[in-house]
Amino acid sequence: MSRPLDPTQTHPMVMPDGTAVRTVVHLNRAISHPRMEIGDFTYFGHLEPLDDHAAYLAPFLFPLSPERLVIGRFCQIAHGVRFVTSSANHAMGGISTYPFQNFMMSSATTAEDIRAMFEQAQPKGDTIVGNDVWFGMEAMVMPGVTIGDGAIIGARAVVTRDVPAYSVVTGNPGAVARRRFDDATVAALLDIRWWDWPVALIEANVAAITSCDIEALRAVR
Repeated sequence: MSRPLDPTQTHPMVMPDGTAVRTVVHLNRAISHPRMEIGDFTYFGHLEPLDDHAAYLAPFLFPLSPERLVIGRFCQIAHGVRFVTSSANHAMGGISTYPFQNFMMSSATTAEDIRAMFEQAQPKGDTIVGNDVWFGMEAMVMPGVTIGDGAIIGARAVVTRDVPAYSVVTGNPGAVARRRFDDATVAALLDIRWWDWPVALIEANVAAITSCDIEALRAVR
């Protein structure tokens, strides 16, 4: 008998003998960050235990950053994946790109001063990841990118631009290698949105969700 899906568990992968795999975490249970929003069941499988998953996954996203990192439900994030958010940018409008102000803060520096530093670097906005997106090992996502539902990001791909739903992206810079399904099937999947179903309904229809039978998914609704 299968264990039920449980979004409240920090370590969702449990072996048959009851041993939890400590290197696999539900991110929204392992992370509390004011600029991150992560949906249920999205997991990160890193090969070594981490003390701070937020700092590893998005090392330049700070509590005072203007941008957000938003990740949907049921995403699969492999070892070494990183999100480089807008707060990593340097201002490029002057002669030097050196961030002098970062190293000249004092006790008089205010939160508004820090926010102004981020604005000078020409923020590119939020990084948005849809639902059921698979990130291969050591993929990197650059600032301000939107990745559509059902996309696959290949190992070590560098995503520099928006990714259409159900596309496979590979390479550096990342490019769409192929579409996973035809346009009609993609439209149907985006309408069905199985990831928003009640958990019990998802559990009862895992076979349909993991098959290519779009009619079986339609029949559930």
